[in-house]
Amino acid sequence: MGAGTGGGRGQDVPLDELMPWSVRTVRTGRDWVTAPDAASLRSRWAALLRASGAGREALFAPTRARTTRTAVPRLPGTAADAPAVRLDREDGPCPEPVRVLCGPYDRQWLIPDHRLLDAARPELWRVADDRQILLVEPPAGPRSPVPEPVFTELLPVGAAASRTGRVRPLYRRPGGREPNLAPGLPGLLAGVLGTPVTAEDVLAWTAAAARTVPGGRAVPLTADREVWEEGVALGREVLRAHTRGARCGDGTRPRLPGGRRPYVRGALPEHPAPDALRHDAREEILWVGGGRIAPVARGAWEFEAGGVRVLADWFARRTAPAAPGTLEAVRPNAWPAGWTSELLELITVLTLLGGLREARAEFAERRGGSPVVGVSALREAGVLPAPPGARRPASVLDHREEGPEGQLTLL
Repeated sequence: MGAGTGGGRGQDVPLDELMPWSVRTVRTGRDWVTAPDAASLRSRWAALLRASGAGREALFAPTRARTTRTAVPRLPGTAADAPAVRLDREDGPCPEPVRVLCGPYDRQWLIPDHRLLDAARPELWRVADDRQILLVEPPAGPRSPVPEPVFTELLPVGAAASRTGRVRPLYRRPGGREPNLAPGLPGLLAGVLGTPVTAEDVLAWTAAAARTVPGGRAVPLTADREVWEEGVALGREVLRAHTRGARCGDGTRPRLPGGRRPYVRGALPEHPAPDALRHDAREEILWVGGGRIAPVARGAWEFEAGGVRVLADWFARRTAPAAPGTLEAVRPNAWPAGWTSELLELITVLTLLGGLREARAEFAERRGGSPVVGVSALREAGVLPAPPGARRPASVLDHREEGPEGQLTLL
């Protein structure tokens, strides 16, 4: 098969063809099941169980999809002793909270209980493991019709009232098996480039090279080995920053060079007001009321996702008042030290990603005009279009899953 020539966007592979299986993000239906700290979730669960009858139902915040009387199976991958009785009869301990991604870049906690989630997406829970990387396409917004994708090792969760995005897992089966790529693509690229190509390489290239086209995002596939290797190396840095070092590295947290690492220079207040966050661009200081963090580059402060400033949104989610009498109002009495550590890490990640945005733009300029493996060539090779089965979840049931009220499902 011959490679296409030129760098025209008409030869870019639509992301929907490159990674054909996609799932909507988890939709909770109620905001109290996620929180920035796990302790609040356990306290909310205890408060829910102290109530009974109509009081428990009101606290739960029922929807058409879920009430306290809804019977659903356990979530795949959760503890074997996870509760399965209806929630109106529940009297046990809170399921152990798990880390999730609540919107781009905001790492929070979730009670992993199917009875609490309007749309839990069990197919995602089945393939979530220490090899998985998820490409998340956030929902479009007025200021961001085609938002940049986010890469994460965590399950992405949408707020109760927000629109859901799309999730494209890198692997269709646990253990890094069966890449969610157009069938035959890694092997074809390996033949063209003269070097081994893994599924993670393709995702790294996508992280470095994907661009906006009419109707969404698409990926130019180079036929130049040197360009490919440069793009994969750049993309791995993008993936490492997005996943906070959990993927594409040695597991250590990303750090900025000495002299650029943010530190707390003045103690943060115990009860910061929602409007307490401001930035001094000249001094590179992030003020939290009377507390201050420095250095914080202007790029980190202005970093946006979906048309929203990430730092300001992160802070607002932790300080905005909740309606009295709701489970959302059960939260820490004072600003926890752990939130300060998370804020420092978020500043670090946004600073790194800001620099990587510039590096990606420069890379796009350098690779312009290089030969590509275009859509027409992929069709000639039988790689595209992806077969219908590639757009559906793989069958990954290797053990019996319990259904509602502890019944075993039929496989």
